[in-house]
Amino acid sequence: MKKVMRAIVVEDERLPRLTLLQKLEELRSQVEVVDSCDNYDDAIQSIIRCKPDLLFLDIQLNGRTTLHLLEELKSSITLPKIIFTTAYSDRKYLISAIKISAVDYLLKPVDKTELALAVSKAWGIVEGGEPSMESSKMSFRTVNGRMFVERDDIAYIKADGNYVQMTMFDGQETVLESLASIEHHLGEESFLRVDRSTIINIHTIYKLNTKRKICILKSHDGTVVEVEISKSGIDLLSRQL
Repeated sequence: MKKVMRAIVVEDERLPRLTLLQKLEELRSQVEVVDSCDNYDDAIQSIIRCKPDLLFLDIQLNGRTTLHLLEELKSSITLPKIIFTTAYSDRKYLISAIKISAVDYLLKPVDKTELALAVSKAWGIVEGGEPSMESSKMSFRTVNGRMFVERDDIAYIKADGNYVQMTMFDGQETVLESLASIEHHLGEESFLRVDRSTIINIHTIYKLNTKRKICILKSHDGTVVEVEISKSGIDLLSRQL
């Protein structure tokens, strides 16, 4: 049976803090809030003392960025999983969240469905498995919101700086996660990281062109996509298949 995650909420505004705590109460089968803090110093002390599994963290806290708070914590403890809650939708904050492998980035006022999805994702990571969700679709944050996609619809994923480009059989999306985070999210049953920048849905592999270093993938309905990979990636797939 999965354990309940111990969480701390860090939010300097009273109403958003109370609202988030109320919404988390509805997720108490997954999350136990052990403390809430409204300032920088209390937050550091509480996190070091309680060592939570999960941290709900506002980007701006009393006029200071909490990215510095995380840097301070690194010297004392292993960082918990982090879900940012913020009123800022600025691209630079998204990049910062991705760089520290945040589980998710939620805009205030926090939507209940978005919160439940983020908690489910964090729960799966803490337990070393996949998020527990009734839907078979996986959830990924994109530039314009969130994308829901079936595993079998994903062909391959390529690193693109701090983001990834996820290619489905019906199109492509920029996903605001690192390749390492995506790799953990997807698991190893269907997906394989074949080189430093590429993850492939191995269940959809149709052909390998070793001369051109191209992997050809085919969906259930016959849609075909191609992806160029490294020689080491081709060699790895040749051994695996």
